[in-house]
Amino acid sequence: MQSVHDFGFRAQNAVLQNGATDQELFEYVFGGDNTLLALSFVLNIALAGITILAIAYLGRNLTDPRSKAIATALMLISIVSISSYTGLTSGLTLGVVEMPPGHPAAGATTAGQDGVLTMWGRYLTWTFSTPFILIALGMIAGSNWTKILTACAFTIAMCVTGLAAALTTSSLVLRWWWFVLSTIFFLVIVYIILVDWTAEASATGTADLFRTLKLLTIVGWFGYPILWALGVEGFAVLDVTVTSWGYSILDVITKYVVTFVAMLYIVDEPDAITGGADYGTSVPGLDPGDD
Repeated sequence: MQSVHDFGFRAQNAVLQNGATDQELFEYVFGGDNTLLALSFVLNIALAGITILAIAYLGRNLTDPRSKAIATALMLISIVSISSYTGLTSGLTLGVVEMPPGHPAAGATTAGQDGVLTMWGRYLTWTFSTPFILIALGMIAGSNWTKILTACAFTIAMCVTGLAAALTTSSLVLRWWWFVLSTIFFLVIVYIILVDWTAEASATGTADLFRTLKLLTIVGWFGYPILWALGVEGFAVLDVTVTSWGYSILDVITKYVVTFVAMLYIVDEPDAITGGADYGTSVPGLDPGDD
């Protein structure tokens, strides 16, 4: 636990090392010529709010506990997103990080500070939202909780090492090493989805739905490391605004579009999705309502 605390403390120091305040970062994003950057945050707040309301409406008549569990996981994706994007909008989870020697953006300045704008709050979004995406996908595929939790563990590791890559200022080599580690964890998740869960979805009877969901998820998720590499944190081919919009569009696809596709399927509570009265109980024959 101490090591986790130390990592969090170092991360906080890294994003605040140049002394940019929340107010200064807020004014930098929402003032001057950065309107497009601000809109990349506001768009996701609006879409996340709409998605939460839509899930509540579409799922109002759900009765099966397993269908409700999937709907809850889908709703939590947007709950995390609206909270995290609000943090970005307020400047709370933005920072100015000075790149290490040899980085293409070394020597850049942002909001009067040495360094580049780092949207480290996005990593919070991914760390807490992607597990709920995988929980929903795993349950739709009919997978067991061992595989679902394994996938969740790897996605958390992927996001945390991605954050480390974004915040490492001591060495350019170490930044890319963190990126490689994050990519390796990502490929483990890809294998679980494309191999294990695809086979299980065929056996469960949700193959058609799962095929659509996995394509939206996998194709979208491959865009994140590509954007990181091309963006200001990697080779700095793309500026901060373009990178931010790229991430926001990928979030729209992998979160809100995936959510609507899944919800429109489970609202009819098909046999392949439902778990019955015994779902989630520890005693056979016990109705969950009796717990």
